[in-house]
Amino acid sequence: MLNRRQALGTLSIAGLAQEASRPPNFVLINCDDMGYADIQPYRNEVDYTPHLARMAREGMKFTSWYAAPVCSPSRSALMTGCYPKRVGLSFGSWHVVLMPGDWHGLNPKEITVAKLLQSKGYATACIGKWHLGDQPEFLPTRHGFDYYFGLPYSNDMRPSPKPAGIADHPHPPLPLLRNDELVREVTDQDFLTGAYTEEALKFIEANKSRPFFLYLPHSMVHAPLAAGKAWRGKTGKGLYEDSVAEVDWSTGEILKKLESLNLAKNTLVIFISDNGGTPRAVNAPLRGNKGQTWEGGMRVPAIAWWPGRVPAGRVFHEITSNMDILPTFAKLAGTTPPADRKIDGHDLSAVLEGKPGATSGYDAFFYYHANELRGVRSGKWKLTANGELYDLDKDLAEGNNVVAFNADVVKRLNTKLAEARADLGDKEIEGKGCHPVGKAKGPLRFWIPRHPDSGHPPQAPVKYVPGSPVR
Repeated sequence: MLNRRQALGTLSIAGLAQEASRPPNFVLINCDDMGYADIQPYRNEVDYTPHLARMAREGMKFTSWYAAPVCSPSRSALMTGCYPKRVGLSFGSWHVVLMPGDWHGLNPKEITVAKLLQSKGYATACIGKWHLGDQPEFLPTRHGFDYYFGLPYSNDMRPSPKPAGIADHPHPPLPLLRNDELVREVTDQDFLTGAYTEEALKFIEANKSRPFFLYLPHSMVHAPLAAGKAWRGKTGKGLYEDSVAEVDWSTGEILKKLESLNLAKNTLVIFISDNGGTPRAVNAPLRGNKGQTWEGGMRVPAIAWWPGRVPAGRVFHEITSNMDILPTFAKLAGTTPPADRKIDGHDLSAVLEGKPGATSGYDAFFYYHANELRGVRSGKWKLTANGELYDLDKDLAEGNNVVAFNADVVKRLNTKLAEARADLGDKEIEGKGCHPVGKAKGPLRFWIPRHPDSGHPPQAPVKYVPGSPVR
């Protein structure tokens, strides 16, 4: 029979073995409309993002990470590992994002990264802005998330078509949801980043003993801008910078919580933005901004942090994208992407671990705006669909068209564009590899029952007390 000390030693060894065999946790922080150079790792002049600077210093910074140029398509790529065009979330030019009360959303038949991880026993939560459909069949709880808290769409939106009794208003009240239920209307958004952070910390604490996937898509720094009382005026530069600083603080709170629970060495944290910044952001040295297929509209900041696994101070320059999240998390969790459909993203696990010779796997990356194919990048070369060629190694600002001097490159990339048109489509051309977008069964549900200008008494503004649920 073992004595008490021997028994405790046996239990400790067993605990260590169990910890070593436990798959990693994942935290994916997705900022809304953040510019490429809005944070210190991409612009030295920034002095109000110390936690993101720490992530880059202790982890890996990506300089060619791509998203879609607007919200809904970007998030569909993040969830499915596919081009938005492939999963039906890249509409015509008149309809580039999902609107409140839309008939459409991410098809429930799609396999999301959350569904994959949920099937492996992960606890999963989405806390923040969803924007992949606000009808019940499209909400996060139908796409692999055990728990949801946040806004179902952008913080500037209103139902369209407008329900009876809801008046026009520049910033109508927003629906704050918990799982599939309306918690209450939001009129003052200053509490949002703090509320999301508090909910995220609670989720980590509650699931510290099992693998978890936390998806934290902030509503900020999308307009209308907001920041908590403690953050307004904090940077001395303006509300936009204050909002960025609060998102940085939120990131720091996540890192602190992971470290306090001894989870940091078993947790991969990735920070990205959903598209390029608006004109109020700093996208330099890139050309353009959100809604465009210039680099400034689709190339976003991206940082990976995983102490002991991601080498400190690394910078990776090859093409990477939102589509890589699903295959990468799948590999690290000990599973595989769905085999019955094409996954456009690539497994970056070897890149993240700094293995010699590891590459991102991209022979080509395609630039889509809505359902229109706008260009292709392969290596350092970017060819636009209207025949402009840029050497991105020398010309990040895309100001020097060298198409006349590189006929072989143009020919090769035009072949890539033709392959994309056949597979994914282009405007009126239907791609053979595309899936149908999800369509609501109806009747449509509107989350906001009334409006302050509708003649009905408005609900009081949300007051969020840290440590307490919003009721």
